[in-house]
Amino acid sequence: MRVEEYLNLKPLYYEEIDYSRMPRVYEKIKSLFSTPKTVHIIGTNGKGTTGRFLAEAIFSMGYSVGHYTSPHILEFNERIWINGLNVADKELEAAHIKLQGILTKDDASSLSYFEYTTFLAMLLFCDCEYVVMEAGLGGEHDATAVFPKILTLVTPIAHDHEAFLGSEIAQIAATKLNAIQNSAILATQQYDEVYEVADRLCSKKSLNIEKVDTFIDDIDREKIDEISKKLSLVSYLKQNLSLSIAALKFLGLKYDSGNFQKPQLFARLTKIAKNITIDVGHNVLAAKSIVEALLGNKYVVIYNSYKDKNYKEILEILAPITLHVEIIAIDDKRVADIKNIKTVLTNLKIEYRQFKEIKPEYNYLVFGSFSVVERFLREYYE
Repeated sequence: MRVEEYLNLKPLYYEEIDYSRMPRVYEKIKSLFSTPKTVHIIGTNGKGTTGRFLAEAIFSMGYSVGHYTSPHILEFNERIWINGLNVADKELEAAHIKLQGILTKDDASSLSYFEYTTFLAMLLFCDCEYVVMEAGLGGEHDATAVFPKILTLVTPIAHDHEAFLGSEIAQIAATKLNAIQNSAILATQQYDEVYEVADRLCSKKSLNIEKVDTFIDDIDREKIDEISKKLSLVSYLKQNLSLSIAALKFLGLKYDSGNFQKPQLFARLTKIAKNITIDVGHNVLAAKSIVEALLGNKYVVIYNSYKDKNYKEILEILAPITLHVEIIAIDDKRVADIKNIKTVLTNLKIEYRQFKEIKPEYNYLVFGSFSVVERFLREYYE
């Protein structure tokens, strides 16, 4: 069975997760995997762009590098990036055949979608000198956590996936930071609890956890300003760039502004037309970052949400830049009840309607999830 068909048989999301399964299967087959120098990225927001900044820079220095990110928007191949390109179908199929030969039938069928694709990625990265690996959910129990890594990067931690990670920041931070194996760099955090948890872990496990500013000096700040201007980076993307540069310095890799020639990962406050900006953010922290970046302008917000997201607070945060909301339909069992979203909008006194078309006289912000952006791109471009 071809890889696409095989993955389609596995559900993308689970009500419950068996956290023992990935370590158990990895223990059986770990001798068959090479161990490139791996940087693990955990946190709530900004993992994808931080990872791509880092991977692009390392690749531009002449090293072979793989970047594993998730989820994808339009095609699965977006998740596995090797030396500047998304993985080709032929290479992906060959890795799938190889993995099927490594795993027992029972283990292969028991692995979740994300667990299986994580093994696929690591097989494809076997010849890389560096791997940048983004956690999917949480940290300590994430499928990506089983592999040896030389550094962990921690992007800002906030509320998200509370059903799995808990509702308290300290609890969420502990779950994520427990993925650290040895050394880590913390991005600037908005919650003091994250630093407190990090300090406790340093003492308990003898870890080396530093803040991003430990690595960034005045010369770096000048370069970061130069790169940010060249790439038109908004504030939160500039912070992600800073974290990636801190990682380069930890790794002993000398950089200059020429190592950052390409823009950030697609659909992170990306303008795809003169009046259309898209962003795959889906939580409160993402909404705050977007408002900070776009405040002063008004947008028609093309929106929908999963039922486990705090869409009331998100829409309230977006209100200062919202002209009105146009609700886009998405086909997903996790989607929120449209009646509840409409009730929230009514209570917030935000006008709404169903999304039908793009009108040239308005500026649009497409936001709410990867699924929202995917549906919009397919509808808008087709």
